[in-house]
Amino acid sequence: MFAKAFRVKSNTAIKGSDRRKLRSDVAATFPTLTSEQLSEILPNKEELNVIKLYTHKGEALTVYANSRNPILFEIEKALYPTVYTLWNYPCLLPVFSTWPPVLQKLAGGADLMLPGVIELSCGLPEVHRGTLCAITLVGNRAPVAIGVATMSTAEMRAAGMKGKGFTMLHTYMDHLWGLGDKSCPPVIAPLEADPAQQGGSEEEEQKSEDGEHQVPENSLTVDPSLQTQIEGLSMEDTVQFNDTGKKEEPSENGATETTEEDHPKVPQEAESRSPQEQMDALLHQCFFHALKCKVKKSELPLLTSTFLRNYMFSCCPKDQQLDIKKSSYKKFSKFLQSMQQQKVIQVKELSKGVESIVNVDWRHESLRSFVVPETAEPELSIQDDKSDNGEQLYHPPEIIPLYGVSSKMSPLFHESGYKKGHTLSSSEVRSAIINYVKTNELVDETNKNFVKVNPILCDCLLNKSEQNEVLRLKWDDLFSRCLDQLQPFHQVTFSGHEPIVRKGNIDPIDITIAQRSCNKKVTIIKNLELYGLNPEAVASVLQQKVQASVTVTLLPGTKDRSQVQIQGNQINPLAKLLLEDYRIPRKYILGLEKAPKIGRKK
Repeated sequence: MFAKAFRVKSNTAIKGSDRRKLRSDVAATFPTLTSEQLSEILPNKEELNVIKLYTHKGEALTVYANSRNPILFEIEKALYPTVYTLWNYPCLLPVFSTWPPVLQKLAGGADLMLPGVIELSCGLPEVHRGTLCAITLVGNRAPVAIGVATMSTAEMRAAGMKGKGFTMLHTYMDHLWGLGDKSCPPVIAPLEADPAQQGGSEEEEQKSEDGEHQVPENSLTVDPSLQTQIEGLSMEDTVQFNDTGKKEEPSENGATETTEEDHPKVPQEAESRSPQEQMDALLHQCFFHALKCKVKKSELPLLTSTFLRNYMFSCCPKDQQLDIKKSSYKKFSKFLQSMQQQKVIQVKELSKGVESIVNVDWRHESLRSFVVPETAEPELSIQDDKSDNGEQLYHPPEIIPLYGVSSKMSPLFHESGYKKGHTLSSSEVRSAIINYVKTNELVDETNKNFVKVNPILCDCLLNKSEQNEVLRLKWDDLFSRCLDQLQPFHQVTFSGHEPIVRKGNIDPIDITIAQRSCNKKVTIIKNLELYGLNPEAVASVLQQKVQASVTVTLLPGTKDRSQVQIQGNQINPLAKLLLEDYRIPRKYILGLEKAPKIGRKK
C-alpha cells in the first residue's frame, strides 16, 4: 500500500477529544494492551499529529504520528500499527516468519506467498481469514511487515502451503516507514530456535562413510549473515545463498524460489561490510562526485556548509540517504580534515567559526581515478553542457501552461475522452469545447458567432446571478470562461530531459530591493531553481560582472531552495544577464521595473 509515494493532504495536531477517542479505539482494537502500554503509545502530553494522505492509488487514509515516527494508520475506520510500534510490542499481533531475502520483495509491493512462510517447531499461529498479522524474519522477532491473512491456518495447511497467504499493508523500508526517523529493526531474540539455528539431532546432521557432513534433502540452510544484517537489505540487493550456490528469484505469484544457475558471485567484502563502512563509502562517493562534476574553480572559496548542502547531498543516489553521524567520522569537519590530510582539498577558517574550501587539487590521483556512477542524473543547471571554447551554456526551459479538468468541469470534456484529473493544453481545451458545442448542436442558428447556453454550460461557466439572464455566449467569452474555471498546471521541459508537470502557475523569478543598515540597499533574487539555474553559479557570474559582495542563503521556509543577495541595486545588470544571456522570457521575471534610471546616482 505504501510501496509508492503518497500525497499528504494535511498535517495537524490532534485535539484533546480526538486523542481520548483514539485511545479508546486502540484499546478496543488491541485488547491485550495494558493501560501502561496504552499510555506509552498515546501519552497524554506528548505531541501527536493527524496526517491525512492519499496513496498512489487514490485511497484516502489517516496516519497518527508522534514527534518522531508514525505509530498508527487508519483505513476505513480500522486501526493498524506501524512497524515502529510493533518493534516496541512485538507480540501485539499473531506472528508468521519468512526468510530475509523475501523482505525486499515485500517492500517492493509484493504480497507474501505461502511457500515463503516458515513453519517453526511450535507450528503456525491459529488465525482466521482477515486476521491482521505481523511478519518477522528468521532469527529476529522484530516485525518487518504487517498484512491481512487471505485464509485461515487450517486452509493454509489444506492448500499445501501454496498460494497467496497475506495481503501486505505496510513494510519496513516503504514510504510510510520513511515518514519516521528511518531507523532499522532492533534485534529481538527469538523465543525458540528457528530452523536455521537448530542443531545437534541425528536428523539434522548425518555423516557419510568418508566422514563428510551431509545435509538432508528436506532441510533448509541460509547464510547466517542474512539473519542478523537486516540493515544491509535494500531494494536493489542481489540476494544469494553462498553455501549452496543458489539464488533467490521471484516466482510469478510474488513468492521467492531458489533456482540453480551459474552466475557471478557478489564479493564477500561487499557483503560483509558493516553499515558504518557502507556509509563511509557513500560519503566518499558523494564527496568526489561533487568535486569532479559540480564545483568549479571560480566558485572557490566555498563554504563547507554550502558544499555539503547544495553539492554533496544532491550527489547522493535516490535510494540511499547520506547521514554523516552514521559514518566513522561522525562530524563533517573531521571528514574534511581527513581529506585535507590526503591533500585533496585545503580548508581555511576565513571568518571566525566559519570554514571554507579554498583550494582543490584537481590533479589528485583519488579525484582523477574516481568514476562517476552511471545512475547519477545530470543537473538541471547552467553547467549542463559546454561550448567549443569551454564556456558553460544554458538552455532556457520550455514552459507550457496546462489546465486540469475538475469534477465541476468534467461534463464538458467527457465526450472528448477526458476525465477528472486530466491535464490539457489550451489548444486541447479549445478542441474539446468545439467538439462539445457541435455534438450538442449549440451553435446559434441566427448568429454563428454565439453559442447557446444549455444546462451543463450554465452550471459549469455561469455565476448564480447570470444563470437566469445569460442565454448565449460569444465563442471568445466561452473559451476564456472555460479556462478560468479549469485548474492551473504548468509543464517545464529542460533540454535533454523528460517534461515535468506541476500544479499551479510557475512562480516567476522574484527580484526585490531590500533596505539594510546605514541606508544600504541589497538586491535579492529568488526562484532561480525553478528555471534550471544554479543560484551558486548565478551568484558567481553576478559577482564578476558588478564586483560587489554576493551571498547565497537558504530560502526561509524551504529545504532545497536558495536566494541570492547582492550588494546595491543591481537590477540593470541582472536584467541583462537573465534576458540576454539566459534568455528567460520577460513575463517570467518579476521586479525589473525597480531598476534605477540611467544617469541617476545610486
